[in-house]
Amino acid sequence: MTTKQIPPRAGVPGGATPQAGIATRPVPSAPKMLTLPPALAVHDLAALMGVDSIDVIKQLMRNGLMLTINDAVEHDTAALIARALGFQVKSSPEAARGPGSIVMQHGEEDEDQLESRPPVVTILGHVDHGKTTLLDAIRDSNVTAGEAGGITQHIGAYQVAYEGNRLTFLDTPGHEAFTAMRARGAQITDLAVLVVAADDGLMPQTLEAIAHVKAAGVPLIVAINKVDRPDSDTERVKRQLAEQDLLIEEWGGDVIAVPVSALKGEGISDLLSNILVVAEVGDLKSNPSRKAKGVVVEARTDKSKGPLATVLVQTGTLEVGDQVVAGDFRGRVKAMLNDRGKRIKKAGPSVPVEIMGLSNVPQAGDAFEVVADERSARTAVETREREKHLEQRRTGVTLEEIYSRIESGDVKALNLIVKTDVQGTIEPIRGALEALSTEATRVNIIHVASGSITESDILLAQASKAIIIGFNTGPEPGARSLGNQEMIDIREYRIIYDLIDDVQKALSGLLDPVFRDVVEGYATVRAIFKLGRSRVVAGIYVNEGVMARGAEIRVQRAGRQLFDGPISSLKHFKNDVREINASLEGGLALDGFNDYKEGDILEAHRSEQAS
Repeated sequence: MTTKQIPPRAGVPGGATPQAGIATRPVPSAPKMLTLPPALAVHDLAALMGVDSIDVIKQLMRNGLMLTINDAVEHDTAALIARALGFQVKSSPEAARGPGSIVMQHGEEDEDQLESRPPVVTILGHVDHGKTTLLDAIRDSNVTAGEAGGITQHIGAYQVAYEGNRLTFLDTPGHEAFTAMRARGAQITDLAVLVVAADDGLMPQTLEAIAHVKAAGVPLIVAINKVDRPDSDTERVKRQLAEQDLLIEEWGGDVIAVPVSALKGEGISDLLSNILVVAEVGDLKSNPSRKAKGVVVEARTDKSKGPLATVLVQTGTLEVGDQVVAGDFRGRVKAMLNDRGKRIKKAGPSVPVEIMGLSNVPQAGDAFEVVADERSARTAVETREREKHLEQRRTGVTLEEIYSRIESGDVKALNLIVKTDVQGTIEPIRGALEALSTEATRVNIIHVASGSITESDILLAQASKAIIIGFNTGPEPGARSLGNQEMIDIREYRIIYDLIDDVQKALSGLLDPVFRDVVEGYATVRAIFKLGRSRVVAGIYVNEGVMARGAEIRVQRAGRQLFDGPISSLKHFKNDVREINASLEGGLALDGFNDYKEGDILEAHRSEQAS
């Protein structure tokens, strides 16, 4: 007897034939695993899951998001949609590090392939305290007789050899650039050297540099420079450092302080030795066997060579011919030059090189990485553009939401930058704020100083997720514009009890929503007209934005705010107008203020409820 093979029926598990009248159900399969990048377009998410874009858009709408197929969604939102459609989600390494972050994670690497790498050092300090001279002294000490005069290539970073070890130095313009790179996700410095002149002591820029280094969380070595001067006082410098919570080793602390004379080349060997000691404690390692990743140090356009970018390799090895993505641009490495202007074919971890071949000039702090081919490069650029778009939609931390962020674990402490009108109010405010710390919530004062709020403060707040508090002082015009652009929470107070009360309420989750200050325009007073005994009109030129009726006007002089009140009259020539736009002149009068001076800055602003 022969048997006839019956072919499996479609849709029936295992090919079994169902009996008549018995309903069958497909056996549920295990959820598919999906790896999601930090950001991707709606249509890319649909393609990744193999579903129709309409289904993805419906799921987004159910979650309160009205997006089109070309809009970008961040990782958490994409994961939510994927799980709703029956997928298990796995984060890519890039998503785990967060958008723009290029801090190398050893967890991604094969431990057996990790090798020691040179430390990356940044030199910071006050403008006249000898940073450049010290860098030159370190570089010159590494030049052999045959190479004298041969170092002509300036690429923003260079390497020196000392006692058989290599050290990489970043020649950044200052702590603003240092923090601007951090704000872009580039935590590239292993160690900072703070230069303090022995004859001057700690200056305002020195204090700012200390705040920026502390916020970055990197080890610090102090180089006390100009010890050869007859009026040098190293003990005073050590006392001032202790006042900034930087206790040097000989006083029982952990901060290394090295006396040097950059001009005479004295103490350079001692400084380099201490840098190597700190680097050895840090156990700095990376994997030279993988594709290169790193950061752009600086970039420029050369008339004959086109876009040039100085990059610092953080892990892997960069080679001529590699396809690279740097920031929003891509290209193939046509040539590489080291800090001595010599062409090289490959560069390993902690090596700075200048590369040719990018399609355009990236920004300092942009991440760069080697990809497999040109198609991968295009995809990577598109992904980074989406990430940037999402990042621009995010807001900085605000005082209203700090409690919920601490509760959820997103924020470990309330980071504050405090600026006051005079030096005498610093200590009372610092003491009152620090007294608010508890076991559950901590107030972390990153930087405190007297003076107006500057662009440097905005950058520090952006990099450190901090809130800026101004006591009897306000932002400079450029700082206010940058703060609005980066959505930094700037609070201004005139009564110390209001300041302390708001911070305490924020830590307790009791702070009510406040109104956000929106700047609409700036104007400069160019002339003053007296109309009768008690009426004065300011002749103005609108530099930026618009001056409109209904706006409040801040009068600022030499960085100090003199008045804040409504417009009573606004004219263009002899006509009453509702507004005066940028690049036009007009006349303006304020209710309750007549003491104008030429050069005063008028800032038009309004309040809106913070979302």
